[in-house]
Amino acid sequence: MAYDAIETLIVTLQLEPGSPVVEAEIAERTGLGRTPVREALLRMTSVGLIDQQPRRGLLVSGIDLADHLDVVQTRRVLETLIASCSARRATAVERKDIVRCAEKMVKAAARGHLDDYMAADHELDRVNHRASRNQSAVMGVSPLIVQCRRFWYAYQHEGDIVEAADAHMELAQGIATGDEAAAVAGANRLLDYLERFARRVIDN
Repeated sequence: MAYDAIETLIVTLQLEPGSPVVEAEIAERTGLGRTPVREALLRMTSVGLIDQQPRRGLLVSGIDLADHLDVVQTRRVLETLIASCSARRATAVERKDIVRCAEKMVKAAARGHLDDYMAADHELDRVNHRASRNQSAVMGVSPLIVQCRRFWYAYQHEGDIVEAADAHMELAQGIATGDEAAAVAGANRLLDYLERFARRVIDN
């Protein structure tokens, strides 16, 4: 709970890049105890969301534009693997759930409701990850997804959630039908979009 609460503060830029992270303030803000907050902050340091600097303490890590392209390219390798695994291994219920999540994303995108879109995106990831039965790939991709979400919130004016939602729907339909090639194509379409988005931000 502490990790999820603090991650949300960071991803949605309520805690801005470069800002100090004070354990007591975070505990008060989230209503959680100091011990779970401390443990969550340690985990975030290990995945790069928080930097620990001599004499300055804990700081929310910055967003490095050039490094973000590496994040997207690495995520592509893992996302295509997860999509392939999910197309093979998902249960009937999971296949229905992933399409339902994608439909929620498409509807939220059409209305321009970013928070609803991101919530449905998060839910889709959870179902897809569970369906893949590939814990190693999920552990590798999860911090990269968090970095991508934060990047999106920082530069959302450069993005198009309708295009992104359509890519998620292609991915979901590939998994739902058990078509590995279609699922991988959907994952690649999504990562193509994220790479174009990153390059557009860098160029501007």
